[in-house]
Amino acid sequence: MGMGKDLAEQFPTARSWFDRANEVLGYDLAALCFEGPEEALTKTEHAQPGIYLVGWVAWQMLRERVPSLETQAAAGLSLGEFTALAAVGAIGFEDGLRVVRERGRFMQDACDTTRGGMAAIIGLGEVATREVCAQAGVEIANLNCPGQIVISGPSDALDNACKIAKDQGAKRALPLSVAGAYHSALMKGAQAPLKKVLGEVEIKAPSVPVMANVSAQPHGGPDQIRDLLVQQVTASVRWEDSVRQLMRKGVTRFIELGPGTALTGFLRRIDKGARALNVEDAASLEATVRALRG
Repeated sequence: MGMGKDLAEQFPTARSWFDRANEVLGYDLAALCFEGPEEALTKTEHAQPGIYLVGWVAWQMLRERVPSLETQAAAGLSLGEFTALAAVGAIGFEDGLRVVRERGRFMQDACDTTRGGMAAIIGLGEVATREVCAQAGVEIANLNCPGQIVISGPSDALDNACKIAKDQGAKRALPLSVAGAYHSALMKGAQAPLKKVLGEVEIKAPSVPVMANVSAQPHGGPDQIRDLLVQQVTASVRWEDSVRQLMRKGVTRFIELGPGTALTGFLRRIDKGARALNVEDAASLEATVRALRG
Protein backbone atom coordinates (compact mmCIF):
# COMPACT_ATOMS: atom_id res chain seq x y z
CA MET A 1 0.00 0.00 0.00
CA GLY A 2 1.29 3.46 -0.92
CA MET A 3 3.06 2.20 -4.05
CA GLY A 4 3.51 4.94 -6.64
CA LYS A 5 2.19 7.70 -4.39
CA ASP A 6 5.54 9.45 -4.01
CA LEU A 7 6.08 9.52 -7.78
CA ALA A 8 2.58 10.86 -8.44
CA GLU A 9 2.99 13.62 -5.86
CA GLN A 10 6.35 14.81 -7.15
CA PHE A 11 6.02 14.40 -10.92
CA PRO A 12 3.06 15.66 -12.99
CA THR A 13 3.79 13.12 -15.73
CA ALA A 14 3.49 10.30 -13.24
CA ARG A 15 0.20 11.67 -11.94
CA SER A 16 -1.13 11.84 -15.50
CA TRP A 17 -0.47 8.12 -16.01
CA PHE A 18 -2.43 7.27 -12.87
CA ASP A 19 -5.30 9.48 -14.06
CA ARG A 20 -5.23 7.82 -17.46
CA ALA A 21 -5.38 4.37 -15.84
CA ASN A 22 -8.40 5.43 -13.80
CA GLU A 23 -10.17 6.48 -16.98
CA VAL A 24 -9.34 3.22 -18.76
CA LEU A 25 -10.53 1.03 -15.89
CA GLY A 26 -13.50 3.14 -14.81
CA TYR A 27 -12.55 3.21 -11.13
CA ASP A 28 -9.95 4.88 -8.91
CA LEU A 29 -7.06 2.42 -9.01
CA ALA A 30 -4.68 5.23 -8.01
CA ALA A 31 -6.52 5.74 -4.72
CA LEU A 32 -6.30 2.01 -3.98
CA CYS A 33 -2.55 2.03 -4.69
CA PHE A 34 -1.94 5.13 -2.59
CA GLU A 35 -4.36 4.72 0.32
CA GLY A 36 -5.83 1.21 0.22
CA PRO A 37 -7.64 -0.26 2.07
CA GLU A 38 -5.12 -3.07 2.02
CA GLU A 39 -7.72 -5.85 1.83
CA ALA A 40 -9.05 -4.28 -1.40
CA LEU A 41 -5.65 -3.58 -2.94
CA THR A 42 -4.40 -7.12 -2.31
CA LYS A 43 -7.29 -8.68 -4.20
CA THR A 44 -5.76 -10.13 -7.33
CA GLU A 45 -8.06 -8.14 -9.64
CA HIS A 46 -6.70 -4.87 -8.18
CA ALA A 47 -3.15 -5.91 -7.26
CA GLN A 48 -2.28 -7.01 -10.79
CA PRO A 49 -3.23 -3.78 -12.61
CA GLY A 50 -1.78 -1.78 -9.71
CA ILE A 51 1.64 -3.43 -9.93
CA TYR A 52 1.58 -3.20 -13.73
CA LEU A 53 0.75 0.50 -13.53
CA VAL A 54 3.42 1.41 -10.97
CA GLY A 55 6.06 -0.48 -12.95
CA TRP A 56 5.00 1.35 -16.11
CA VAL A 57 5.08 4.74 -14.37
CA ALA A 58 8.56 4.02 -12.99
CA TRP A 59 9.72 3.18 -16.52
CA GLN A 60 8.20 6.32 -18.02
CA MET A 61 9.77 8.54 -15.37
CA LEU A 62 13.18 6.97 -15.94
CA ARG A 63 12.88 7.49 -19.70
CA GLU A 64 11.85 11.10 -19.12
CA ARG A 65 14.87 11.77 -16.92
CA VAL A 66 17.36 9.80 -19.04
CA PRO A 67 16.19 10.12 -22.68
CA SER A 68 19.41 8.58 -23.98
CA LEU A 69 18.87 5.33 -22.08
CA GLU A 70 19.16 2.32 -24.39
CA THR A 71 17.59 -1.02 -23.52
CA GLN A 72 19.02 -4.27 -24.84
CA ALA A 73 16.43 -6.65 -23.37
CA ALA A 74 13.52 -6.88 -20.94
CA ALA A 75 12.09 -9.43 -18.53
CA GLY A 76 9.39 -9.56 -15.90
CA LEU A 77 8.46 -12.14 -13.28
CA SER A 78 4.91 -13.48 -13.70
CA LEU A 79 2.67 -10.40 -13.97
CA GLY A 80 5.81 -8.37 -14.71
CA GLU A 81 6.10 -10.12 -18.07
CA PHE A 82 3.13 -8.02 -19.25
CA THR A 83 4.82 -4.81 -18.09
CA ALA A 84 8.02 -5.84 -19.85
CA LEU A 85 6.13 -6.46 -23.10
CA ALA A 86 4.39 -3.09 -22.81
CA ALA A 87 7.65 -1.30 -22.04
CA VAL A 88 9.17 -2.39 -25.35
CA GLY A 89 6.09 -1.77 -27.47
CA ALA A 90 4.77 -5.32 -27.93
CA ILE A 91 1.46 -4.37 -26.33
CA GLY A 92 -0.06 -0.94 -25.80
CA PHE A 93 -0.21 0.50 -22.30
CA GLU A 94 -4.01 0.64 -22.19
CA ASP A 95 -4.48 -2.82 -23.70
CA GLY A 96 -1.96 -4.22 -21.23
CA LEU A 97 -3.77 -2.58 -18.33
CA ARG A 98 -7.12 -4.02 -19.41
CA VAL A 99 -5.64 -7.47 -19.96
CA VAL A 100 -3.97 -7.66 -16.54
CA ARG A 101 -7.19 -6.46 -14.87
CA GLU A 102 -9.05 -9.31 -16.57
CA ARG A 103 -6.22 -11.73 -15.82
CA GLY A 104 -6.52 -10.76 -12.17
CA ARG A 105 -10.28 -11.37 -12.22
CA PHE A 106 -9.89 -14.75 -13.89
CA MET A 107 -7.21 -15.82 -11.44
CA GLN A 108 -9.27 -14.57 -8.49
CA ASP A 109 -12.16 -16.70 -9.73
CA ALA A 110 -9.82 -19.70 -9.92
CA CYS A 111 -8.62 -18.99 -6.37
CA ASP A 112 -12.21 -18.78 -5.12
CA THR A 113 -13.17 -22.13 -6.64
CA THR A 114 -10.09 -24.03 -5.44
CA ARG A 115 -8.40 -24.34 -2.09
CA GLY A 116 -4.72 -23.80 -2.66
CA GLY A 117 -1.68 -21.84 -1.66
CA MET A 118 2.07 -21.40 -2.10
CA ALA A 119 5.19 -21.86 0.01
CA ALA A 120 8.82 -20.81 -0.29
CA ILE A 121 11.39 -23.58 0.06
CA ILE A 122 14.72 -22.17 1.23
CA GLY A 123 18.02 -24.02 0.99
CA LEU A 124 16.94 -27.06 -1.01
CA GLY A 125 18.07 -27.65 -4.60
CA GLU A 126 15.80 -28.00 -7.62
CA VAL A 127 16.17 -31.78 -7.96
CA ALA A 128 15.37 -32.38 -4.29
CA THR A 129 12.46 -29.93 -4.43
CA ARG A 130 11.01 -31.71 -7.46
CA GLU A 131 11.15 -34.97 -5.49
CA VAL A 132 9.31 -33.28 -2.62
CA CYS A 133 6.65 -32.03 -5.04
CA ALA A 134 6.20 -35.50 -6.53
CA GLN A 135 5.75 -37.05 -3.10
CA ALA A 136 3.31 -34.41 -1.86
CA GLY A 137 1.31 -33.78 -5.04
CA VAL A 138 2.25 -30.13 -5.54
CA GLU A 139 4.15 -28.24 -8.26
CA ILE A 140 7.10 -25.88 -8.63
CA ALA A 141 5.72 -22.39 -9.24
CA ASN A 142 8.84 -20.20 -9.25
CA LEU A 143 12.51 -21.00 -9.74
CA ASN A 144 13.64 -17.62 -8.43
CA CYS A 145 17.32 -17.96 -7.59
CA PRO A 146 19.78 -20.41 -6.03
CA GLY A 147 18.36 -21.61 -2.75
CA GLN A 148 14.85 -20.18 -3.22
CA ILE A 149 12.08 -22.10 -4.96
CA VAL A 150 8.36 -21.49 -4.58
CA ILE A 151 5.93 -24.41 -4.67
CA SER A 152 2.20 -24.30 -5.30
CA GLY A 153 -0.80 -26.61 -4.92
CA PRO A 154 -3.73 -27.76 -2.75
CA SER A 155 -3.51 -26.45 0.80
CA ASP A 156 -3.41 -29.84 2.55
CA ALA A 157 -0.80 -31.16 0.11
CA LEU A 158 1.22 -27.98 0.58
CA ASP A 159 1.37 -28.50 4.34
CA ASN A 160 2.66 -32.02 3.75
CA ALA A 161 5.20 -30.74 1.20
CA CYS A 162 6.60 -28.28 3.75
CA LYS A 163 7.06 -31.08 6.28
CA ILE A 164 8.77 -33.32 3.72
CA ALA A 165 11.03 -30.46 2.57
CA LYS A 166 12.22 -29.84 6.12
CA ASP A 167 12.86 -33.56 6.57
CA GLN A 168 14.90 -33.50 3.36
CA GLY A 169 17.12 -30.72 4.67
CA ALA A 170 15.43 -27.46 3.67
CA LYS A 171 16.50 -24.59 5.91
CA ARG A 172 12.97 -23.22 5.86
CA ALA A 173 9.62 -24.03 4.28
CA LEU A 174 7.41 -20.99 4.62
CA PRO A 175 3.72 -20.76 3.59
CA LEU A 176 3.12 -17.51 1.69
CA SER A 177 0.26 -15.09 2.27
CA VAL A 178 -1.37 -15.36 -1.16
CA ALA A 179 -4.92 -15.88 -2.41
CA GLY A 180 -4.30 -19.19 -4.15
CA ALA A 181 -2.04 -21.66 -5.91
CA TYR A 182 -0.59 -19.47 -8.66
CA HIS A 183 1.43 -21.10 -11.45
CA SER A 184 -0.13 -24.51 -10.83
CA ALA A 185 -2.84 -26.65 -12.37
CA LEU A 186 -5.34 -25.09 -9.94
CA MET A 187 -5.21 -21.93 -12.10
CA LYS A 188 -6.31 -23.79 -15.25
CA GLY A 189 -9.76 -22.18 -15.13
CA ALA A 190 -8.18 -18.79 -15.90
CA GLN A 191 -6.53 -19.89 -19.13
CA ALA A 192 -9.46 -20.06 -21.58
CA PRO A 193 -10.89 -16.63 -20.73
CA LEU A 194 -7.40 -15.09 -20.76
CA LYS A 195 -6.78 -16.59 -24.20
CA LYS A 196 -9.99 -14.96 -25.45
CA VAL A 197 -9.02 -11.54 -24.06
CA LEU A 198 -5.50 -11.74 -25.49
CA GLY A 199 -6.98 -12.60 -28.87
CA GLU A 200 -8.88 -9.30 -28.86
CA VAL A 201 -5.87 -6.98 -28.42
CA GLU A 202 -3.13 -6.02 -30.84
CA ILE A 203 0.26 -7.54 -30.08
CA LYS A 204 3.41 -6.72 -32.02
CA ALA A 205 6.87 -8.25 -32.16
CA PRO A 206 8.98 -6.72 -29.34
CA SER A 207 11.53 -4.06 -30.27
CA VAL A 208 14.14 -5.89 -28.15
CA PRO A 209 14.21 -9.45 -26.78
CA VAL A 210 11.73 -10.08 -23.95
CA MET A 211 12.33 -13.21 -21.91
CA ALA A 212 9.38 -15.58 -21.57
CA ASN A 213 8.77 -16.99 -18.08
CA VAL A 214 7.72 -20.36 -19.46
CA SER A 215 10.73 -21.05 -21.69
CA ALA A 216 13.46 -18.73 -20.36
CA GLN A 217 13.98 -17.79 -24.01
CA PRO A 218 13.08 -14.61 -25.94
CA HIS A 219 9.49 -14.25 -27.12
CA GLY A 220 8.82 -14.64 -30.84
CA GLY A 221 5.95 -13.17 -32.82
CA PRO A 222 2.46 -12.13 -31.64
CA ASP A 223 0.90 -15.61 -31.76
CA GLN A 224 3.70 -17.10 -29.68
CA ILE A 225 3.47 -14.24 -27.17
CA ARG A 226 -0.24 -14.92 -26.69
CA ASP A 227 0.34 -18.65 -26.32
CA LEU A 228 3.15 -18.27 -23.78
CA LEU A 229 1.18 -15.76 -21.69
CA VAL A 230 -1.67 -18.26 -21.47
CA GLN A 231 0.70 -21.10 -20.60
CA GLN A 232 2.33 -18.93 -17.94
CA VAL A 233 -0.79 -19.04 -15.75
CA THR A 234 -0.20 -22.69 -14.85
CA ALA A 235 3.50 -23.12 -15.73
CA SER A 236 6.61 -22.62 -13.62
CA VAL A 237 8.30 -19.20 -13.75
CA ARG A 238 11.89 -19.89 -14.79
CA TRP A 239 13.31 -16.64 -13.45
CA GLU A 240 16.84 -17.77 -12.62
CA ASP A 241 17.23 -19.34 -16.07
CA SER A 242 15.89 -16.16 -17.69
CA VAL A 243 18.43 -13.98 -15.91
CA ARG A 244 21.29 -16.33 -16.72
CA GLN A 245 20.24 -16.35 -20.37
CA LEU A 246 20.36 -12.54 -20.43
CA MET A 247 23.81 -12.64 -18.89
CA ARG A 248 24.98 -15.08 -21.55
CA LYS A 249 23.80 -12.54 -24.11
CA GLY A 250 26.02 -9.91 -22.50
CA VAL A 251 23.64 -8.08 -20.17
CA THR A 252 25.53 -6.78 -17.13
CA ARG A 253 23.28 -4.01 -15.76
CA PHE A 254 19.71 -4.54 -14.61
CA ILE A 255 17.12 -1.94 -13.56
CA GLU A 256 14.19 -3.16 -11.48
CA LEU A 257 11.03 -1.10 -12.03
CA GLY A 258 8.04 -0.97 -9.69
CA PRO A 259 7.26 -1.65 -6.04
CA GLY A 260 9.85 -3.48 -3.97
CA THR A 261 13.31 -4.86 -4.68
CA ALA A 262 12.67 -8.61 -4.65
CA LEU A 263 14.15 -9.07 -8.13
CA THR A 264 17.30 -7.21 -7.12
CA GLY A 265 17.68 -9.65 -4.25
CA PHE A 266 17.25 -12.61 -6.60
CA LEU A 267 19.80 -11.11 -9.01
CA ARG A 268 22.46 -10.82 -6.33
CA ARG A 269 22.00 -14.47 -5.41
CA ILE A 270 22.21 -15.49 -9.07
CA ASP A 271 25.38 -13.48 -9.75
CA LYS A 272 27.04 -11.28 -7.15
CA GLY A 273 28.87 -9.40 -9.89
CA ALA A 274 25.74 -8.19 -11.68
CA ARG A 275 24.97 -4.48 -11.33
CA ALA A 276 21.47 -3.62 -10.14
CA LEU A 277 19.53 -0.36 -9.92
CA ASN A 278 15.87 0.18 -9.16
CA VAL A 279 13.06 2.73 -9.47
CA GLU A 280 10.07 2.53 -7.13
CA ASP A 281 9.83 6.07 -5.71
CA ALA A 282 11.37 9.53 -6.13
CA ALA A 283 14.48 8.73 -4.08
CA SER A 284 15.33 5.56 -5.98
CA LEU A 285 14.58 7.35 -9.27
CA GLU A 286 17.10 10.08 -8.44
CA ALA A 287 19.71 7.53 -7.32
CA THR A 288 19.30 5.55 -10.55
CA VAL A 289 19.45 8.69 -12.70
CA ARG A 290 22.70 9.70 -10.99
CA ALA A 291 24.19 6.25 -11.49
CA LEU A 292 23.26 6.17 -15.19
CA ARG A 293 24.56 9.66 -15.86
CA GLY A 294 27.72 8.99 -13.92
